[in-house]
Amino acid sequence: MTVAIGYALGAMVLYGLGDFVFKQAAIAAMRGEFKTHHFVMMQSGLFFCCTLLFVFAAGDPRLGWPVLWGTAAGVFMFVGFNNFAWSLREGNVSLNAPIFRLNFIVTSALAIVLLAEPLTVLKLAGLALALAAIWLLMGAGAGGAAIMTPAAKRSLLLAVSATLALGAGNFLHKIGLSQGAKPATLLSAHSFVFLVLSTLAAVRADAGLSIPRSVWKYSAAGAMMTSGGFLLLLRALSDADASVVVPIAQMGLLVTAALGVLVLREAITPRKLAGLAAAVAALGALAAS
Repeated sequence: MTVAIGYALGAMVLYGLGDFVFKQAAIAAMRGEFKTHHFVMMQSGLFFCCTLLFVFAAGDPRLGWPVLWGTAAGVFMFVGFNNFAWSLREGNVSLNAPIFRLNFIVTSALAIVLLAEPLTVLKLAGLALALAAIWLLMGAGAGGAAIMTPAAKRSLLLAVSATLALGAGNFLHKIGLSQGAKPATLLSAHSFVFLVLSTLAAVRADAGLSIPRSVWKYSAAGAMMTSGGFLLLLRALSDADASVVVPIAQMGLLVTAALGVLVLREAITPRKLAGLAAAVAALGALAAS
């Protein structure tokens, strides 16, 4: 196992746990403990604090224009994670998280087309399986219902838009790394932009800024998981192709789906199982390539 693959596997576990925290926060928001934008803003603030610690620990910020790719990535990440958080208010984490984590389709396709990463039979098979997984999971519905409610449709639309945004953001990180930016510095730039946008969104929604105390525990857990996952993924991207390590990191969808079924007792159907199996096969094919 290469070091890059090890980093990607670590990111996989942290991403899976982080997505489950997002679902727990969505449940708390539906109970009225706080609003979704409170969680997104506080999570982004603590995320930024974590990235500053990473920069300090690295000891080599290496500032320069390539860091601007991190700021651009921050815009896409804000759209992605904000939409994902909202999608979980009316959707199952065992369904939406797998769709969200299939964002590697976007990253892999952009890396192959724009960065000339090698296109192999295994990569083609992996992308085809990933598309099949999305189709299966989008039709899985809560309890496998044949007719989706408007709320379920809104949830899936948000999850898909989040997937596209995160995939594009990961690709921008790869460009920044390829041009000399350090992983921790790039992540810090991304998280700063995310924090600014999420704060503006919260102030606009509340006509002020008032953060309930109950949101802290969810935000802290989410920030630690996602910032650690991102740092490990960026370390992996520094040494390996995006079309290889990004899919491995997104295997976290299995961790989240399993927790959703085992802990939250979310329904599991034959179609959902088929979608998860297709996702695993896609990830395996892309990683093996």
